[in-house]
Amino acid sequence: MAGATITKDVFGTLPDGRDVERIVLRGEGGFEVRIMTHGAVIQALLAPDANGRCDDVVLGHDAFAGYLAERKFFGATVGRYANRIANGRFSLDGETFQLAVNNGPNALHGGLDGFDRKLWDVAEIDDGADPAVTLTYTSPHGEENYPGRLDVRLTYRVTGPAELSLTMEARTDRPTIVNLTNHSFFNLEGATSGASMLDHELMVRAEHFLAIDPTAIPLPEPPRSVAGTPFDFREARTVGARIREGDQQLRNGRGYDHTYCLARDGKLALAARLEAPRSGRIMELFTDQPGVQVYSGNYLDGTISGKGGKLIRQSDAICLEPHIWPDAPNRPDFPSPRLDPGGIYRHHTVYRFAVRAP
Repeated sequence: MAGATITKDVFGTLPDGRDVERIVLRGEGGFEVRIMTHGAVIQALLAPDANGRCDDVVLGHDAFAGYLAERKFFGATVGRYANRIANGRFSLDGETFQLAVNNGPNALHGGLDGFDRKLWDVAEIDDGADPAVTLTYTSPHGEENYPGRLDVRLTYRVTGPAELSLTMEARTDRPTIVNLTNHSFFNLEGATSGASMLDHELMVRAEHFLAIDPTAIPLPEPPRSVAGTPFDFREARTVGARIREGDQQLRNGRGYDHTYCLARDGKLALAARLEAPRSGRIMELFTDQPGVQVYSGNYLDGTISGKGGKLIRQSDAICLEPHIWPDAPNRPDFPSPRLDPGGIYRHHTVYRFAVRAP
């Protein structure tokens, strides 16, 4: 590859004076990923279109001040527990833990001051053929009232010409729960294009999804079949094709905000495929997680501006968040988020970009 595969600069400064660094990883053909140490955020991701033009395909802000002012999880690493826990409460070995309730009656995305608001340390930079940065964060016992110290290690690596690999590991000193994800908002036409992601074609390799109540907590029932519902993306179709149908689940989520149930064998496999009609960009999502949350940006309401000064509105982007199922600490029938001393939490997700063949 021509030129440096990694550069680093100071992207901003926290109110306490600590620098927020930004690390840029480069692939081929202009593919580029910019990682911010505050929140371990994917601040920008540039991918070529069918004509070789590179655009940033993730929502966010051009300057650090935007991330500090508004907590919208753009590109952030979310934890300790991604998604929701009912009533902010769970029990572990007979002890009940009460978390902050920050999303209606429920706990969301790690609480009031989750991993997305933490300054991560740069532990390692690999400027080799597969450029990478490893970030670490230690969450002390009792942070946001979660039990146990949690040592988290996260690596972003460019593993192909236009492919980003994300691996996360965590260890604890006492029994706890952990569920991490990346919360990027994707628009494959470009973050400032003004194009709706409702025209994107989506495929999700899942036979079942989790039905939710109006507060987005899974209902006390087994996963539902997608067959015959607006949630059936087994064959690719546009995101907007059925999003306005009079389905109670679409009402409850204000659109798509549901976990799709994936194979549980723990192996990296294709989970979803997203394609933009105009640019021809394609993103394939591979993960070893048991679920992927499909979120159609239902709560983006135009109250904040993003890159290029454009207001961020509903349908501007879609999230595909691989993780353990929501409220799993309270559902023994769900994949377990429990982590014990001596064990290792592992998460591997790959974002592979391509273009539609002529």
